[in-house]
Amino acid sequence: MFVSNGYVCASQPTPHLAVESARVVDDLCMLVTFNTGETRLFDATELLPFDAFAPLANRNVFARFSIDHGVLTWLDGDIDIAPEGLYRRTYEWQSEKIA
Repeated sequence: MFVSNGYVCASQPTPHLAVESARVVDDLCMLVTFNTGETRLFDATELLPFDAFAPLANRNVFARFSIDHGVLTWLDGDIDIAPEGLYRRTYEWQSEKIA
Protein backbone atom coordinates (compact mmCIF):
# COMPACT_ATOMS: atom_id res chain seq x y z
CA MET A 1 0.00 0.00 0.00
CA PHE A 2 1.17 3.55 -0.68
CA VAL A 3 -0.14 7.12 -0.63
CA SER A 4 -0.04 9.25 -3.78
CA ASN A 5 -1.39 12.80 -3.94
CA GLY A 6 -3.42 12.16 -0.81
CA TYR A 7 -4.95 8.91 -2.10
CA VAL A 8 -4.28 5.51 -0.57
CA CYS A 9 -3.52 2.90 -3.23
CA ALA A 10 -3.66 -0.86 -2.72
CA SER A 11 -0.88 -1.80 -5.13
CA GLN A 12 2.72 -0.72 -5.36
CA PRO A 13 3.73 2.29 -7.46
CA THR A 14 5.08 1.46 -10.89
CA PRO A 15 7.75 3.43 -12.71
CA HIS A 16 6.65 5.67 -15.57
CA LEU A 17 6.80 3.73 -18.83
CA ALA A 18 7.49 5.53 -22.11
CA VAL A 19 8.40 4.70 -25.70
CA GLU A 20 11.82 6.06 -26.64
CA SER A 21 12.07 4.81 -30.22
CA ALA A 22 10.48 2.45 -32.72
CA ARG A 23 11.09 1.12 -36.19
CA VAL A 24 8.96 -0.92 -38.57
CA VAL A 25 10.55 -4.30 -39.32
CA ASP A 26 7.82 -6.15 -41.22
CA ASP A 27 4.14 -5.93 -42.18
CA LEU A 28 2.43 -4.47 -39.10
CA CYS A 29 5.39 -5.35 -36.86
CA MET A 30 7.82 -2.99 -35.23
CA LEU A 31 10.58 -3.02 -32.69
CA VAL A 32 9.81 -0.66 -29.82
CA THR A 33 12.39 0.53 -27.33
CA PHE A 34 11.05 1.59 -23.94
CA ASN A 35 12.65 3.83 -21.35
CA THR A 36 13.43 0.66 -19.39
CA GLY A 37 16.10 -0.08 -22.00
CA GLU A 38 14.13 -3.04 -23.36
CA THR A 39 13.49 -3.43 -27.08
CA ARG A 40 10.39 -5.53 -27.72
CA LEU A 41 8.48 -6.75 -30.78
CA PHE A 42 5.02 -5.30 -31.37
CA ASP A 43 2.63 -7.04 -33.78
CA ALA A 44 -0.27 -4.68 -34.54
CA THR A 45 -2.44 -7.31 -36.25
CA GLU A 46 -4.12 -8.20 -32.96
CA LEU A 47 -5.44 -4.62 -32.70
CA LEU A 48 -7.07 -4.55 -36.14
CA PRO A 49 -10.43 -6.01 -34.99
CA PHE A 50 -10.93 -2.85 -32.89
CA ASP A 51 -12.49 -0.05 -34.94
CA ALA A 52 -10.18 2.59 -33.47
CA PHE A 53 -7.12 0.75 -34.81
CA ALA A 54 -8.55 -0.37 -38.18
CA PRO A 55 -6.65 2.33 -40.15
CA LEU A 56 -3.39 0.62 -39.14
CA ALA A 57 -4.21 -2.17 -41.60
CA ASN A 58 -2.95 0.24 -44.25
CA ARG A 59 0.82 -0.36 -44.20
CA ASN A 60 1.50 3.25 -45.22
CA VAL A 61 -0.46 4.53 -42.23
CA PHE A 62 1.26 2.06 -39.91
CA ALA A 63 4.71 3.13 -41.14
CA ARG A 64 3.99 6.82 -40.52
CA PHE A 65 3.95 6.67 -36.73
CA SER A 66 5.36 9.21 -34.34
CA ILE A 67 6.23 9.29 -30.67
CA ASP A 68 4.58 12.06 -28.68
CA HIS A 69 5.74 12.41 -25.09
CA GLY A 70 6.52 8.70 -24.87
CA VAL A 71 3.29 7.57 -26.55
CA LEU A 72 3.20 5.81 -29.94
CA THR A 73 0.75 7.64 -32.23
CA TRP A 74 -0.53 7.61 -35.81
CA LEU A 75 -2.52 10.04 -37.96
CA ASP A 76 -1.43 13.16 -36.04
CA GLY A 77 -2.52 11.65 -32.74
CA ASP A 78 -5.93 10.41 -33.88
CA ILE A 79 -4.72 6.90 -32.99
CA ASP A 80 -2.50 6.20 -30.01
CA ILE A 81 -1.66 3.42 -27.63
CA ALA A 82 -0.53 4.02 -24.08
CA PRO A 83 2.96 2.71 -23.32
CA GLU A 84 1.61 0.36 -20.65
CA GLY A 85 -0.92 -1.20 -23.03
CA LEU A 86 1.67 -1.35 -25.78
CA TYR A 87 4.15 -3.08 -23.49
CA ARG A 88 1.58 -5.75 -22.60
CA ARG A 89 1.09 -6.40 -26.32
CA THR A 90 4.77 -6.81 -27.10
CA TYR A 91 7.03 -9.82 -27.05
CA GLU A 92 10.56 -10.33 -25.83
CA TRP A 93 13.06 -9.75 -28.58
CA GLN A 94 16.78 -10.23 -28.65
CA SER A 95 18.95 -9.09 -31.46
CA GLU A 96 21.07 -11.69 -33.12
CA LYS A 97 24.75 -10.98 -32.74
CA ILE A 98 26.77 -11.41 -35.90
CA ALA A 99 30.17 -12.94 -35.20
